[in-house]
Amino acid sequence: MSAPGTPVDEAGRLRRWRLVLGAAGEPGAAPLQGPDAAMDAALAALYDADDRGGPRPGGPRGAGLGASAPRVARWLGDIRTYFPSTVVQVMQRDAVDRLHLRQLLLEPELLSAVEPDVSLVGTLLSLNRVMPETTRATARQVVATVVAEVERRVADRTRSAVAGALDRTSRTHRPHLRDVDWDATIRANLRHYLPEHRTVVPERLVGHGRRRQVVARDVVLAIDQSGSMAESVVYASVFGAVLASMRALSTSLVVFDTEVVDLTPLLADPVDVLFGTQLGGGTDINRAVAYCQGLVRRPADTLLVLVSDLYEGGVRDELLRRVADLTAAGVQVVVLLALSDSGAPSFDRENAAALVELGVPAFACTPDAFPDLLAVALAKGDVGAWADRQLTPGVSRG
Repeated sequence: MSAPGTPVDEAGRLRRWRLVLGAAGEPGAAPLQGPDAAMDAALAALYDADDRGGPRPGGPRGAGLGASAPRVARWLGDIRTYFPSTVVQVMQRDAVDRLHLRQLLLEPELLSAVEPDVSLVGTLLSLNRVMPETTRATARQVVATVVAEVERRVADRTRSAVAGALDRTSRTHRPHLRDVDWDATIRANLRHYLPEHRTVVPERLVGHGRRRQVVARDVVLAIDQSGSMAESVVYASVFGAVLASMRALSTSLVVFDTEVVDLTPLLADPVDVLFGTQLGGGTDINRAVAYCQGLVRRPADTLLVLVSDLYEGGVRDELLRRVADLTAAGVQVVVLLALSDSGAPSFDRENAAALVELGVPAFACTPDAFPDLLAVALAKGDVGAWADRQLTPGVSRG
């Protein structure tokens, strides 16, 4: 291995800077060759193009992506060849934002070349209203691929967390195997220790009794489908389908902008749920909460999860009054300002603070943390305290 400062090291450093800065950053530098030249061309097509996809006036690089679907499809193939999938997803998002490629995503041959991710699903859902039938089947395949990946990531943990919401103070001596408290069982059977076998004979099993409130709880998911909530819509829809598959829960799912749509009948298939959404438009949270009030049959056994950035276009005072009425009746209300991996969200801090004053926790949550949140909420634990322990500081909480 060469020591720092050797010609080999210097060449590698110059190569990396050349790829980062482009030809304009290294005037007079030797042209790149082979795969480096192909990587450079792929970067140039995106980052050296003007906002129409063509070359910037006087720019040092190539012709950009333009509005040609075949050219974009070739570019998508190139970046998948030369960059890891995480980088590909970033470049795809940049291409959609910088070069206005949303309309091109309506072409099946282009969609088939795209690296599926949650952000792409959000873009496709925003185009749902204008998507031609020739593209819809391909779009469903892309969405189904992402949904399957999200389900693999969260489904088992969600089912386990919900089923494992146990009452640690209630004991039973005839537990199911999954409910055995092994520490307590060993302590209770220490007198049956067999030295010659170096083991304890568990003549009496001690287990956790399941908290009665967890059985037959009602869960209502209300999802804000304004454009800024696209990633949250994807994750919440998958979680809704997972919860709907559990007999111990009665799950409802509604999405809203200025209108409210009940997608509960579609929960058997989260892809159907997602294609039932209409991303974009305004927001009337008050109207959505009013609809959810009508779904409450057993207030003390109902959990309402509102997924929204709280930018209210409806009647704010009425919204707060409805939430206060729900909590006074015994409904457990939790507000998720975002359900995503995208870092700290933008949200209406005044509305979040007002909800916290009502005793309603309001915070952002990642998909990986959501199963544990559900377990605490369904066991009627202190969700606000859980959020303080688990989540990143700086987000409003109750």
